[in-house]
Amino acid sequence: MLFHSSLRRELGRSFSATLLVLLTIVFTMLLIRTLGLANRGSVNPEEILLVLSYTVIGRLPTVLTLALFIAVVSTLSRMYRESEMVIWFSSGRGIASFLGPVFRFAWPIMVVIALLALFAWPWANAQTDALRDRFERRGDLERVAPGQFQESSGGRRVFFIERDTADGAEGRNVFISNRDRHGLESILSARSGRVEWDGDQQMLLLEQGQRLELGLPALEGGIRVSEFALYAIQIGQSTAPTGISGSLKARSTWDLVTQPTAFNMGELAWRLGVGLTALNLTLLGVALAAGNPRAGKSGHLLLVLFAFVVYSNLLNISQGWIASGQVNWIPMMLGLHGSVFALSAFWLAKRHYGWSLPIVRAPLRGQAS
Repeated sequence: MLFHSSLRRELGRSFSATLLVLLTIVFTMLLIRTLGLANRGSVNPEEILLVLSYTVIGRLPTVLTLALFIAVVSTLSRMYRESEMVIWFSSGRGIASFLGPVFRFAWPIMVVIALLALFAWPWANAQTDALRDRFERRGDLERVAPGQFQESSGGRRVFFIERDTADGAEGRNVFISNRDRHGLESILSARSGRVEWDGDQQMLLLEQGQRLELGLPALEGGIRVSEFALYAIQIGQSTAPTGISGSLKARSTWDLVTQPTAFNMGELAWRLGVGLTALNLTLLGVALAAGNPRAGKSGHLLLVLFAFVVYSNLLNISQGWIASGQVNWIPMMLGLHGSVFALSAFWLAKRHYGWSLPIVRAPLRGQAS
């Protein structure tokens, strides 16, 4: 009982500290990335915190898996360095006896990782896609800040409004530069403009202005100037919610199961593989921690990061192979995760029973053969 409780208590401390450090790193990286998306106009600057929260939730399965792996290896490696393992081994405990308390500590975390990968991952991606979709479907006039030139969603128009009303539906001193599909450019300027709806189309009505058309081959000089009292231009379509984007990562796990296409099975294999990765890495961590007590901490940490990166890349590669139809998802999962489990179990058994390869010794010089 003392053996189990002391080991689980130290695993808890190590896991909490590692998780806090990893979350800080991931949060900082995702914050920089989200600010970059907002700067490019991909997300609403007012919804940065919301987008960041959904993104962090989507990354939690990977962060928890790595934190659990590092906690197991670092805790057991410390026991080796400080000769605590000698005490447990002298009392009849082998390295395999650490599986009980380690998995008793790790199984709730594994369940959380599996639930996050199966349900929170698609939900977070769906919410992020919905925010981006809603932001992209804004009307062109809604993108414009008074006193600033702003490009439209299609990239063919440039808007400028000197000032607007509080609701953003009407502006003063409007300037619009437009280039159509044939390369003809027109410049509109008006004293005022207001937004109205014509069915599901958003229209901008300009009053008291002029239109300058450039590049007209039928006219001498290719320029035509005309004045107007009222001019209507379409600036957008309905901004009513159109549903969540149908990206593969945003599809629910149930939809993947009921629609067994190659792409869906690849995504499903990845989500199931995240939970199996946590299981295999925990087993591998117990075997990996047994080493030379004189070795430093950096050696184990580099080996842990290398093993995690290789396993994660293999998981992503297997998803691509399944999605492309090169392999079936069940044999691929058995081959990848089964081989890692078998390798980890063999390595642990070798450490536990002290297996070693037979060494052929050369005869001493001068010794009769």
